Amino acid sequence: MGQSSSGQLFKCRDDPSPVALEDSDSSTSSRRCFKLSEPSGCGWAKAGETFGPEKLRQRVEPWLTALVQSEHLSLLVGSGLTQAVHHIATNKALPGMASAAFETMNEEIGREAARTAKVAGRAEGNLEDQVRVAMELIRGFQIMVSTKPEDAAQRGQLTALEVELNAVLQSFADAILKGERSLIEASTEKRELALNHLVSFLMSFASRSGTRERLQIFTTNYDRYIEAGADVAGLRLIDRFVGYLAPIFRASRLDIDLHYNPPGIRGEPRYLEGVARFTKLHGSVDWLDADRTIRRIGLPFGATDTGPFLSETSLEDADARRLMIYPNAAKDRETTSYPYVELFRDLAAAICRPNSTLVCYGYGFGDEHINRVIEDMLAIPSAHLVIIAYDDPLSRIMQTYRRLGRQAQTTLMIGDHLGDLVALVENYLPKPAIDRTTIRMSEILKARWGAEPRKEGIEEQESDDVEPVA
Repeated sequence: MGQSSSGQLFKCRDDPSPVALEDSDSSTSSRRCFKLSEPSGCGWAKAGETFGPEKLRQRVEPWLTALVQSEHLSLLVGSGLTQAVHHIATNKALPGMASAAFETMNEEIGREAARTAKVAGRAEGNLEDQVRVAMELIRGFQIMVSTKPEDAAQRGQLTALEVELNAVLQSFADAILKGERSLIEASTEKRELALNHLVSFLMSFASRSGTRERLQIFTTNYDRYIEAGADVAGLRLIDRFVGYLAPIFRASRLDIDLHYNPPGIRGEPRYLEGVARFTKLHGSVDWLDADRTIRRIGLPFGATDTGPFLSETSLEDADARRLMIYPNAAKDRETTSYPYVELFRDLAAAICRPNSTLVCYGYGFGDEHINRVIEDMLAIPSAHLVIIAYDDPLSRIMQTYRRLGRQAQTTLMIGDHLGDLVALVENYLPKPAIDRTTIRMSEILKARWGAEPRKEGIEEQESDDVEPVA
């Protein structure tokens, strides 16, 4: 069964199995209270007991703080993050990917899209399924017409389908930009609130010790919400693009980084703070296939139209079909071609290592090529997977959890409270600005008084028992 938006599914630390929580009668609009929804082997809560976020925080925050300081840390972000930030800013849902209506062979495209969607575990096909099928159909027509006369009917169908696909991709790109523009056009107070939560979310993971390896951020999103949050936070993102005027995607990834030498220490440079590595696994609305290279064009955040910026690339046939926004989550073939093979190689190299932690937020586990890499990661006993999601309507998260069979290496936080961006930032994620100070304070207190401060009465009694030294 999928996780409904009214319940919470929680597994943390030494929980042997996921614990189902439900709202208690004492819940209010300003404070959520929970209780166990069914008998379980939970050792930290009793049946019928009512508790709030404070009790959950005692279990979650220290655990996540420890995991965030793993030797290797990666963050996989899906559309759930964009949805959450957009909702905070606008109180509206982000526009979805509505199905397109092709005039040429629409029935065939729709039937094949529905079939492949069912194979991927989705109830019905979406725009990405249709785009993939249309591209395959165009390729088939191109092969077919190579031996046909100029006036063959198939040539007309090919031309019409190419024009329609371009229009569909243009509309898709405009919808992505519309979602970005909604953030810009939100009220100043709401926009700042949304961006502040986005920044806090990113910096909770990016604020790592100078001796730890960089945070690796991976996303399946085409939009640029993460880039916008990084700009506001002053977080420098390192990716495979090289250059300033027209950055070019490079297959040979050089481990260029920013370091500094701490005062008094020689030969041991530390990582400079405020830097993370960034990979967009499914492309981006501002990536363009141009002259056998992948370029990042200067497309403003929330632009009203991609057309004028495509025309500035000096390519005669620059249109929406050249935008790198259409690899499909249900099909692996696109990910074996350039540049996606390089991006997925980065994912595998980043997470399939000992002492590695992968945090998934807003990712619905609908991409089998990503799920296989995660499965390979969990084959390493010291690796750990943290899944945070607002809901699981298609049960793909729980199906994957049960299929992997690595319960001891998995943390689950699923529900409209545990997966809510505001609740996460305010209650459960590590606080980057004070975390190291808190650790240092705890070490000082432990050195002075042991595990915990002594009580005043005990201190006075001990002082009275001490005999003066002559």
